Amino acid sequence: MKELKVIYEDNHLLVVDKPAGIATMGAESGETLHSLGCEYLRKKYNKPGKVYLGVVSRLDAMTSGVIVFARTSKAAARLNQQFSRTTQNLSTKTYLAIVAGRITSGSSATWSNHVYKDDSAHRMRTIDHSTASSKKASLSWVSLHTESDWSLVAVKLLTGRKHQIRLQFSDRNHPVLGDQKYQSERSFPKGIALHSWRLAIQHPTKKEPISFASLPPVSWQTYMRKLPTDCIPSEELTWD
Repeated sequence: MKELKVIYEDNHLLVVDKPAGIATMGAESGETLHSLGCEYLRKKYNKPGKVYLGVVSRLDAMTSGVIVFARTSKAAARLNQQFSRTTQNLSTKTYLAIVAGRITSGSSATWSNHVYKDDSAHRMRTIDHSTASSKKASLSWVSLHTESDWSLVAVKLLTGRKHQIRLQFSDRNHPVLGDQKYQSERSFPKGIALHSWRLAIQHPTKKEPISFASLPPVSWQTYMRKLPTDCIPSEELTWD
């Protein structure tokens, strides 16, 4: 069994640092992050039988980083409301991504697309107009650093669509490195170069803001060594 890296834990939340290459839940076979979390709680607290652990958001299997689970049904219901009501700013998800091509350091933008699921290809696609089967996807990004053929960007999700960051950057000829599903021509050591960096929520019972962070994994080191020491700021970024 893989070791679970716990970032934060209380009676209502379990926040973990997800490695690339494992599904959040729902895998047809093998371990999932959810099953690892349940087993961790069962052993730590000597609980017989099944353990409740609510999935309130997901990360793609090949994406790493911070993710929160709910330890009670009440916490799950309240977190689900936060993640669905993005206009209330109760939750903020910020990612780091290494993408192909040059995006000028310090530049920023907000992108919106109509997206839909292509079931036959097992992927998402953009469309230039709204349809009954499409949904609006929006995000903001800031370029933190650029090299001759790749750039590091911080991305804040404004909506929570499937494969959203991967799709919207690929659609603009900046695919996430290693993401062959969305046209990346470059490999990446493990998973893809997409990392859940920061997560800010309102605590489901204390009603106070609480935030968590995760540094990129070892697989990013080849790229991270090329960055200025202050490239990844600890303070808030200025978004477009």
